[in-house]
Amino acid sequence: MSDARPGTRLVFDVAVYVLARLLLVAVVAAVILGVGHVLGLREFPLIVALLFAFVIALPLGIWLLAPLRRRATASIAAVDERRRRDREQLQARLRGEDPSTS
Repeated sequence: MSDARPGTRLVFDVAVYVLARLLLVAVVAAVILGVGHVLGLREFPLIVALLFAFVIALPLGIWLLAPLRRRATASIAAVDERRRRDREQLQARLRGEDPSTS
């Protein structure tokens, strides 16, 4: 993806991070259900497995998905910087100054 559209990059990076976190929860829930099945718990409730998966995936995701989180954070920072710069230029124009000299 190009850096010409930081907003598009932001949406992509955040979406990838969110999908990775959801996939991690699904994988952990599947492991919990599989372990329950191996242990003979044939009717292990899915909601219980999902709740445990959320709790386990929170700290696990911080460690495993750090590169994706850093990329999403960098995209957010780039968009924030662009908005700040645009706001400063607008304020300079409203004051009657030449924004390119600021």
